[in-house]
Amino acid sequence: MPHKSFLSLCLLPLAVVTVAFFLLPMARLVVTGAEGPQGFWGYLAILTEPRYRATLINTVLLATATTIASLVIATVAGMFLQRHQFPGRAVLIAMLTFPLAFPGVVVGFLIILLAGRQGLIGDLTSHLFGEKLVFAYSIYGLFLGYLYFSIPRVILTIMAAVQKLDTGLEEAARSLGAGPFAVQRDVVLPALGPAFVASGAIAFATAMGAFGTAFTLATNIDVLPMLIYTEFTLAANFATSAALSVGLGLIAWAILALARSFSGSAVAAAG
Repeated sequence: MPHKSFLSLCLLPLAVVTVAFFLLPMARLVVTGAEGPQGFWGYLAILTEPRYRATLINTVLLATATTIASLVIATVAGMFLQRHQFPGRAVLIAMLTFPLAFPGVVVGFLIILLAGRQGLIGDLTSHLFGEKLVFAYSIYGLFLGYLYFSIPRVILTIMAAVQKLDTGLEEAARSLGAGPFAVQRDVVLPALGPAFVASGAIAFATAMGAFGTAFTLATNIDVLPMLIYTEFTLAANFATSAALSVGLGLIAWAILALARSFSGSAVAAAG
């Protein structure tokens, strides 16, 4: 068989899957978003309608805060775990990555058990201060839930990047008189830059589109996944929900594409 024919035969399944599961659904989604009374101008509703705009801002700010917190926590924990051996290390790493096995609804349920009306924090604060602290259904509970499933995605990337660092550069910096803080600031953190960009982009895109946790916890705050769900199921507003879905996808795609341009091929699709 000629090489070109063999290559075409190998690419055929990829072409079929791409067209059937990506191009056609996305094309249909775009067309549906333009079938409302405003046509393609309906796509601007996410910016012009006060409720949609506020929801977009809430979602972006929440995803940004989740990304920053995940990077800080995962960097400290990942560097320590990668460079230190101690009893129970493997178990600790497994526990930190265990949330990857949970769907978003389970994560939301865990936050309710922690900070809900009958949660552990509420019982503890009621016993200590005579008043229950309940924040599971606010932006703080949603942030905690997003943080819970974002840290494992970030820490695995950071640990892999730390493992590949050239420790000789750190030794050279120390031999030239650099202190521990200076070594971390001037040698380690810049070397981890691509890993920060890659894992941060994944955390941001995942938080932008997370539905299960938002469905469980977002009773006092609107985020885009919940807004799309309510427009689709309760209001039967297919055009608006499709337009909002396209807008959400474009934002997440732009962040991933920008991160890929900065960090090469290290950025995978958001999970």
